[in-house]
Amino acid sequence: MAQPTLWAGIDAGKAAHHCVAINADGQRVLSRRVVNDEGALRDLIRAVKALADGGAVRWAIDLNSGGAAVLITLLLDDHQELLYIPGRVVHHASGAYRGDGKTDAKDAAIIADQSRMRRDLHPLRHRDKTAAELRILCARRNDLAADRNRAINRLRAQLLEYFPALEAAFDYAHRKAALVLLTGYQTPDGLRRMGVARLEKWLRDRHAYHAGDLAARAIAAANAQRVTVIGQQVVSRARRRFPLSTRRPALPATRNLETPTGREVRWRLASKATDMPTAMLNSQAGATGGQKWRKC
Repeated sequence: MAQPTLWAGIDAGKAAHHCVAINADGQRVLSRRVVNDEGALRDLIRAVKALADGGAVRWAIDLNSGGAAVLITLLLDDHQELLYIPGRVVHHASGAYRGDGKTDAKDAAIIADQSRMRRDLHPLRHRDKTAAELRILCARRNDLAADRNRAINRLRAQLLEYFPALEAAFDYAHRKAALVLLTGYQTPDGLRRMGVARLEKWLRDRHAYHAGDLAARAIAAANAQRVTVIGQQVVSRARRRFPLSTRRPALPATRNLETPTGREVRWRLASKATDMPTAMLNSQAGATGGQKWRKC
């Protein structure tokens, strides 16, 4: 690889980036703030290459994903040398530079100067397509699971205020039928009016698992509480109007992955922590957020 004549450091952000280019003597030849837009980023790349006057440019950036993804793609597609400098490295190195203030321009200049002096920085390359797709799918699945957990926790907190017996009767995080029950009946009075037989039929009509046991436990909880707590009717109306989804995150977490021998095998997210992936997926564990995959 040709010896660079310019070093361009980029302090990446969500809405805009700041680029500082320096020469071999460490003098700034360009300092520009650009919006995170393809057209503006292409103009920046052309401007820096023009300043190099045919020479090589070594780029360095402090993000390797997120808001910097478009810029990274443009640089790699243009066959530019691109290095990754973690933010903690920039933070520790900033103590050796003049000025106490922290600005985007100063950080970009530090990134450029560090790329000029250091030889231990890792180059960025195009991501493996399979690893990138798995990373996105796993992140989406984790978001859905976290949203469901938050909703169930809020539900249990409300039940604890006006119907603690029903809150303690079921494990709402793992029993779908209990959530089905709450879409129709949430108060002691309402459950007592239904009775065990009618409530069991109502649950069976909605394909609730173990409807008889569920109805008996719900009625027992209702019989254990006769007092009416202020506010319970409002909460029950809100729960009927905005019922908690009884479905687990339904993202289809399956992939067709090519094995080292060229044969495609269908994989899915493992349902238990004890399910271990093969060596092929173990090598991608960092890119998939530590999720476990197994053969379907």
